Amino acid sequence: MNKISMPANTFAIASDLAVNRIGYGAMRLTGQPGNFGAYPDWDGGKQLLQRAVELGVNFIDTAEAYGPGFNEELIADALYPYPENLVIATKGGINKPAPDRIQTDGRPENLRRGCEASLQRLKIEQIALYQLHRPDPNVPFLESVGMLATLQQEGKIRHVGLSNVTIDQLQAAGEITAIASVQNRFSISDRTNEDLFNYCTKHNIAFIPYGSLGAHPLKRGAPLANASGILAEIAHRHGVKPNQIALAWLLHRAPNIILIPGTTTIAHLEENLAANSIDLLTDEVETLNQMALA
Repeated sequence: MNKISMPANTFAIASDLAVNRIGYGAMRLTGQPGNFGAYPDWDGGKQLLQRAVELGVNFIDTAEAYGPGFNEELIADALYPYPENLVIATKGGINKPAPDRIQTDGRPENLRRGCEASLQRLKIEQIALYQLHRPDPNVPFLESVGMLATLQQEGKIRHVGLSNVTIDQLQAAGEITAIASVQNRFSISDRTNEDLFNYCTKHNIAFIPYGSLGAHPLKRGAPLANASGILAEIAHRHGVKPNQIALAWLLHRAPNIILIPGTTTIAHLEENLAANSIDLLTDEVETLNQMALA
């Protein structure tokens, strides 16, 4: 049995934003329920973000909808002035007036408002990667993308990304501006977006899977817990935990995957980052690849 070498530890988004392939998804550093309000342990959140950067994390994913706004403010409070190599990606196009109310709003004027508000909260002049949070069914998709392209031309956005999109939408958006990244749900237990992932890999577009540990109830595929038998067996061989194998499998899939597992504890953060050093065996990868076919 041969080990499969892990692809490079870094990936250059749009060829010029070199980031380590395990980043940090900051969504959980918000109030609960519904990721609404300020994170109650504000100082603890700052310490976690600072520790992440100390451990080499240089890609942090957030969104205006997280809080809303408070998550970006926490990141700025913890890390500003930012290290030179730190990439903060944020998202716009969703309004959240209450914990149980999510309003998709892809109108160009709302995207401009959201982008400019994120710039202020993050204390920066340009957002390295700004992503459309999700297409708005009430707004022509290309109108939303067109505004992101305009904001890019104005220098407020460096690179444009998309989230919760289809291949057709990605291709259409690419006719307006270069798309640097795609953020869709993808994990060892949910391969719904496998075709989209393969497309991104072929075209060297960063793929940023969310729900990488099956933290959200899945409509398709088995939750991570249901796959724990196989994961636990492989994890035991490597002396690690099943969730670390789930992350390592994603890192082995392709060099353009950038992970953003979220956590509220430094111990779990360190555990997630350790997945980067796990070299899986050929037959282990094949077994995990076939899990979705079972």
